[in-house]
Amino acid sequence: MKTNTGKVTLLSAGPGELDLLTLKAAKVLAAADVVLLDDLANPDIVTLAPRARVIRVGKRGGCRSTPQAFIERLMRRYALKGLHVVRVKGGEALLFGRAGEELTALRDAGIEVEIVNGISSGFAAAAGLGISLTHRRHCNGVSFVTAHTEDHGEPNWAALAATRMTLAIYMGMRRIEQIATALLASLPADTPAAVVQWAGGVDERRLVTRLDRLAAEATRAGFGSPAVILVGGAIGEAVGQAGATLARERIAQAA
Repeated sequence: MKTNTGKVTLLSAGPGELDLLTLKAAKVLAAADVVLLDDLANPDIVTLAPRARVIRVGKRGGCRSTPQAFIERLMRRYALKGLHVVRVKGGEALLFGRAGEELTALRDAGIEVEIVNGISSGFAAAAGLGISLTHRRHCNGVSFVTAHTEDHGEPNWAALAATRMTLAIYMGMRRIEQIATALLASLPADTPAAVVQWAGGVDERRLVTRLDRLAAEATRAGFGSPAVILVGGAIGEAVGQAGATLARERIAQAA
């Protein structure tokens, strides 16, 4: 390793408001030389990195995105110049953020890597609904799953349904109808389900319903990405909030 090699920090920016950042994240940002800013992170995060050069490297499903290989080249280039590069990722960096690929690329180049954990949108969504994802009366655990596999296929929804765990489904809004249909082949129609869009942010929207109505109601209410889909008995604990949530959505649509 070269003596002048810098370092890269993979920093979890959380799902929304800046006050969801950890103290460690704030300290790292203050010391950053270069910030590579994810599209899903709060753009105001740059105020915590006053001395850094900010490069926006947006990656969002269904939108034009910065190529992953280019992001990795940027990290290597600046770190090998002896700079501290902070790769800011929305939510939790180690959950569906392609951190594994970045860690491999950086370690192969002999670059030191630090990881700063944060709050995933799945946990923020649960907090917004006021539920426990692992309520022992309803499930034995929670499965975090992406709706898109590397080969552009889909997970084995039947196998996931058979676990009887709470399902926290990321990047699934474009396939919400197919997901609901696949799960209905194994789960009862009245299985509690929810969608939380912009979890943890000031624009957070919530819909609590049942699995057989999930796709239609989410589409009718205009829910889109970024959002987390939650399915399972534990979601039923939010049912007391569902009426008020849906009422607010309908009022907003009628206004």
